[in-house]
Amino acid sequence: MTSTYSRGLEKAGLLTKAEMDQILQGLDKVAEEWDQGTFKLNPNDEDIHTANERRLKELIGETARKLHTGRSQNDQVVTDLRLWVRRNCSTLSAPLWELIRTMVDRAEAEWDVLFPGYTHLQRAQPTCWSHWILSQRL
Repeated sequence: MTSTYSRGLEKAGLLTKAEMDQILQGLDKVAEEWDQGTFKLNPNDEDIHTANERRLKELIGETARKLHTGRSQNDQVVTDLRLWVRRNCSTLSAPLWELIRTMVDRAEAEWDVLFPGYTHLQRAQPTCWSHWILSQRL
């Protein structure tokens, strides 16, 4: 995401080609450190973004600050969350569908099983297992 943003800043004329190349090379080094488990977090890093920005500045100097142009920390967090969800939805999709199928199968097979319902941590009227299992939010 950040490399795409760097290219956008260069295309908009906010970074020179040399600055963009310097940032991209620095970001590759930061990513490599994360991949190899050698990235060193600093107690003053507020979050992953400030840690990456700090390290990029250590590697390439003041040019690293230009990467923050035109976006806030909140923009970065929201974008990262969206990218994580997009990347992981496909990973979670199959197990989630399997869980749902299992719950439906159990509800069909055990439709006559009763167990106590609860209210305010006290037993209440009996309820059907099938009704309860299908009422769960996933």
